[in-house]
Amino acid sequence: MVCSMTAFARNRQEAQWGVLSWELRSVNHRFLEASVRMPEDLRVIEPAVRNLVSKKLSRGKVECNLRFQAAMEEKAEFSVNTALAKQIADSSRKIDHLLYNPASVNAMDILRWPGVLTTSETDWDMLQKQALTLLETALDELIESRQREGQALQEIITKRLDGMQREVEKVRGFMPELLQAQREKIENRIKEMAVDVDEARLAQEVAMLAQKMDVDEEMDRLETHIKEVRRTLKQKKPIGRRLDFLMQELNREANTLGSKSVSSDSTQSSVELKVLIEQMREQVQNIE
Repeated sequence: MVCSMTAFARNRQEAQWGVLSWELRSVNHRFLEASVRMPEDLRVIEPAVRNLVSKKLSRGKVECNLRFQAAMEEKAEFSVNTALAKQIADSSRKIDHLLYNPASVNAMDILRWPGVLTTSETDWDMLQKQALTLLETALDELIESRQREGQALQEIITKRLDGMQREVEKVRGFMPELLQAQREKIENRIKEMAVDVDEARLAQEVAMLAQKMDVDEEMDRLETHIKEVRRTLKQKKPIGRRLDFLMQELNREANTLGSKSVSSDSTQSSVELKVLIEQMREQVQNIE
């Protein structure tokens, strides 16, 4: 199944302890690159988060943002991490000496720092497990979103492949007539020059011209690559890199057709093929 690398997912859980929420964003990238943002008290699960992302996804730049808002209870007891608060205060005083006009840091500023103020009733072990469970659900939603957009990309690429197939058939159709026209053109020029020509030499020259104009091999390869792209689109594993390679091969054959062109028809077909390939290549860049 074709999967896009562009998607968004949000998942949240509300309970008596507060609210946990994940926001996931992914865009196209050559490899898998995950960036994780989360509260300091939950930072311990970051390796597990990255491991889960790598199991679910293979390519894309993925932003994973976790937010936690603790429920405020009347009987909740707060505790202050005095060691951390002291470090922050000491660091603030050191920085003050480096500034011309330092702003004062009050107690509330320090209390807002992650990890300084906590409630004794917070069960962080439980929250860590809940966060990972919630992430797995959010990743499944992200994958579903990728698949929906991937289906749209597949339809776009398939239409371009259909257009390429029509161009290949068009070239195969007019090439015999084009070759005959070139032969007649040479014979007419010889008649205009009113000179005797060795028929064997003329046949040899026409054969060399036909060989130079022959694009059957390029058309065969184009059709082979078109079939391979269609087959690749049906695979269930990540296919982005293979499709990118096939786009290069298709473009190579279209360029060869243009270099062998001796008429406006074949030149136009070469241009049309390259336009279709470029349109597909732009879509392929976003496929996992």
